[in-house]
Amino acid sequence: MHSRIILSAAVTASAVLTLTGLAAPASGTSAGRTDASVEGLWQMDGYGTAVAVSGRRMTTYDTTAVSCLPGSLKGEQQGRTGPDGSRRFLVHGGAVRVTVTPRKSGSARLHIASSTGTRILHRIAALPTACAKKPTADPRAVFDVFWQTYAENYPFFAAKHVDWEKVRDRFRPRLGKDTGDDELFAVLREMIEPLHDAHTGLSDGKEREYGGLRPDTPPHSPEDLARIDTAVGRAVGVPLRQYASGALSFARLPEGTGYLRITRFVGYTAEASYAKWEAELEAALASIPWRSLTGLVLDVRVNGGGADPLGLRVAARLTDRPYTAYSKYARNDPTDPTRFTQGQPITVRPHHGPRFDGPVAVLTGPLSVSAAETFTQALMARTPAPVRIGQNTQGVFSDTLERALPNGWTFSLPNEEFRTAEGTTFDGPGIPPHHRTPVFTEEELAQGHDSALKKARELLRRGSTG
Repeated sequence: MHSRIILSAAVTASAVLTLTGLAAPASGTSAGRTDASVEGLWQMDGYGTAVAVSGRRMTTYDTTAVSCLPGSLKGEQQGRTGPDGSRRFLVHGGAVRVTVTPRKSGSARLHIASSTGTRILHRIAALPTACAKKPTADPRAVFDVFWQTYAENYPFFAAKHVDWEKVRDRFRPRLGKDTGDDELFAVLREMIEPLHDAHTGLSDGKEREYGGLRPDTPPHSPEDLARIDTAVGRAVGVPLRQYASGALSFARLPEGTGYLRITRFVGYTAEASYAKWEAELEAALASIPWRSLTGLVLDVRVNGGGADPLGLRVAARLTDRPYTAYSKYARNDPTDPTRFTQGQPITVRPHHGPRFDGPVAVLTGPLSVSAAETFTQALMARTPAPVRIGQNTQGVFSDTLERALPNGWTFSLPNEEFRTAEGTTFDGPGIPPHHRTPVFTEEELAQGHDSALKKARELLRRGSTG
């Protein structure tokens, strides 16, 4: 699950996690003994997370070299332990499901249902000593946790031309034990603003909020988005049928081309339940006449992101053979930002039912964010490859680490890369189009033009997506 720009109606997004794994002998067990229980403590490769399972309770801790704070997942076991030793936990009032399955080796795998890939866990004998200490809310301690979390997890300092050590040396002297919240928030914000990263954010839980953005991102107020919606409807020219609480819109154009607009990969139902979002998306996709289409325009020019697997479900309707969408890596060394976990190939598998394997055009722009970008990237390896039209996507792909500070504030940052088969990552500049056109510029909106959609329809009518 990603944190992202919210481009449509506000949605409370909860991740659905699945924890499966391999339990190894904990430190101090007898040689050769296999501990098949999920009881005990685990440390995650990358992510700075420890997991504790005790009786019918599961908790997590967010750790750095200078801190240990309670994580967001705290749950009670649901039902009985499975025959394989698995346990299911419900957290956040039941919106999040966590299943833990022991195996025989010394590692475990954590899979987030609303996220692609798995996370590797290793047994540990004890939590870091900082977990037993009450954190101080001294502004300098808050600064240290914030700085250290970025230092250990953020992968893109070099690409963003930011020297994080110099950032600490510049900003920490501005703080003292009596520094007020306004100044503290201003310092933390100034530290990450130069990253121009839409997956960085900071909140005091009240009126102070900050989210990063690439500098060329156009305005996207509710009024701006309403103008865009009106312009899209006018450019399509035929009635659009809406699904999934308005997140999906579809029309069959007069020439036989399908037009599918997706404005988010999250919040498809009033209830914050990933399982229900999946079901709602599948129902929407099942209603589309895939086999009757001569071509397909996919419009994610305004899409604030969400859950990557939902994008893969759409991609599954557009292929008749499995293929690798991308490989996912997480930064895995607190002192070396060039070291990552082993890449995990993420596969698109054909849907067992009506599909479309003809020519596709994808419309993108700087308001194509996060899961909209992993969706675009997943389609790049499709056969035949889609043609991309519009502008570069925003340039953020990672799931976000959601962290708390000792004073109760929260912040977020990315720690992953999504790479092509050639090892390319599009973090920063975003995925470029094949055909560059204006995207919802003031001139286009004022004149009633939609150059990207017009270009897509022309290419598909000619049978050319080159």
